Amino acid sequence: MAKKSMIAREVKREKLVKQYAEKRAALKAIINDKEIPVEERFKATLELAKLPRNSSATRLHNRCQLTGRPHAYYRKLKISRIALRDLGSNGEIPGMVKSSW
Repeated sequence: MAKKSMIAREVKREKLVKQYAEKRAALKAIINDKEIPVEERFKATLELAKLPRNSSATRLHNRCQLTGRPHAYYRKLKISRIALRDLGSNGEIPGMVKSSW
């Protein structure tokens, strides 16, 4: 089980990313538009820099929804390999059985 503070920090980041997504996209569109004067694009760059760092989508890290584990994460299932194995062993995932040979 991951530390509660790490899980809470990741939840806070997800919230900030959602909150500032539109504003960031608008500023990036201004910055990348070469037809807009350089001064306005520079202003947009400064505005983008003023936004919270944690509002950037690249700061997010995938974590298991059951345990909070950051490594060995299956994107499709949104859980870690260890949680997947436990659920499979308990028979909670239909069609999944522990392999043995």
